[in-house]
Amino acid sequence: MSGTISALLYLVSSVCFIMALRGLSSPETARQGNLFGMVGMVIAIGTTLALPSVLSYETIILGIVIGGAIGAVIARRIQMTALPQLVAAFHSLVGLAACFVAVAAFYRPEAYGIGQTGAIATSSLVEMSLGLAIGAITFTGSIIAFGKLQGLVTGRPLVFTGQHPLNAALGIAVFVLIGWLIADQNPTAFWLIFAVSLALGFLLILPIGGADMPVVVSMLNSYSGWAACGIGFTLENSLLIVTGALVGSSGAILSYIMCKGMNRSFFNVILGGFGGETAAAAGGPGGDRNVKAGSAEDAAFIMDNAASVIIVPGYGMAVAQAQHALREMADLLKSNGVQVRYAIHPVAGRMPGHMNVLLAEANVPYDEVLELEEINRDFAQTDVAFVIGANDVTNPAAKTDPTSPIYGMPILDVERAKTVLFVKRSMASGYAGVENELFFRDNTMMLFGDAKKMCEEILKSLE
Repeated sequence: MSGTISALLYLVSSVCFIMALRGLSSPETARQGNLFGMVGMVIAIGTTLALPSVLSYETIILGIVIGGAIGAVIARRIQMTALPQLVAAFHSLVGLAACFVAVAAFYRPEAYGIGQTGAIATSSLVEMSLGLAIGAITFTGSIIAFGKLQGLVTGRPLVFTGQHPLNAALGIAVFVLIGWLIADQNPTAFWLIFAVSLALGFLLILPIGGADMPVVVSMLNSYSGWAACGIGFTLENSLLIVTGALVGSSGAILSYIMCKGMNRSFFNVILGGFGGETAAAAGGPGGDRNVKAGSAEDAAFIMDNAASVIIVPGYGMAVAQAQHALREMADLLKSNGVQVRYAIHPVAGRMPGHMNVLLAEANVPYDEVLELEEINRDFAQTDVAFVIGANDVTNPAAKTDPTSPIYGMPILDVERAKTVLFVKRSMASGYAGVENELFFRDNTMMLFGDAKKMCEEILKSLE
């Protein structure tokens, strides 16, 4: 295949990826976006395999078969609730792949057209070392994020004295080592960049608490894109450069949006996250404070006699896999003349768009799913706010308590509804480790139990 044709096909593939990002920006066009992405990837892979620089199709086919088989098994077995940790795991593989390419290019530069052994072009060394560093940070950082999301590592911020100075020192060390590599092309410098960056990835994510995990996931997505972009320059592959830049920039923009949704700066998240799981308050539900507990029958009666209901899903829905039962409950309410809508907070769940994905899986109509800015004013005119596991994003302390770690974070104003029905297993605080003042409001009724079972019981009572 000639260079002109391959460049043209890479351009077509890049356009497909841009259209994929555009489609994925809205639930209504997400399927179309996925289709564009798949078409673009097929064109990209096909074009690359047709290049004259390919030396061994056997090795490539073996890798495709092994990787494809593993991916197919994971895709079929993975639960929708485990998507955040799956995304984090995929990010780690992207980072590791960038490291592997950097190693291969460093030891076999002639195979990549970046110079002869021991005489790599300076520009290529800069690109290679940056790709190696970002890839290593992405790899270990994503492993820690996976561990936190999977529950293998505590969701609490793991901090220690001197943590920030150590991270700063390691960051400076990476750039010093890059300068050494460029000046001397010393293999020791290369492997030290790799080792220090691996340590930096661990240390950057460990202190970030569970409440900041949506930002971390999008941030690591950005890192993986920039790692791929850097390696694209090393390989002189225009498509990898464009694709990496798209992923890197979109991840960075998404991180900004998530930070804005939490009223936190990006550096505030990186330099010290907040939140982690905590035990239930002592003395049972509510400790020494009174809460109003109700049953599924009570909730069914209240909602069946309401004119409007706004459902606020959170991670509790994801854990219980309650989205299908919730949709059936909502459908029955709608058939009884009740207006039902869904309110989505930008950081609900454990990754960006987590609730949207789960509701889409349950075939909830897109026009009923509204973002915070679109629906927040409507709570004051709503009869019932049905909160299913969305703890931190509904906590009034974010507006009233300056000492709270979530103070200033925009929340869904569910407390303004006439009645708040809150489905939760216990009185334990949310992932941010903050007690929810909403539990103790006069217009709140707590529905203790598994979210899926509660929705099913409400459904039976409505029938």
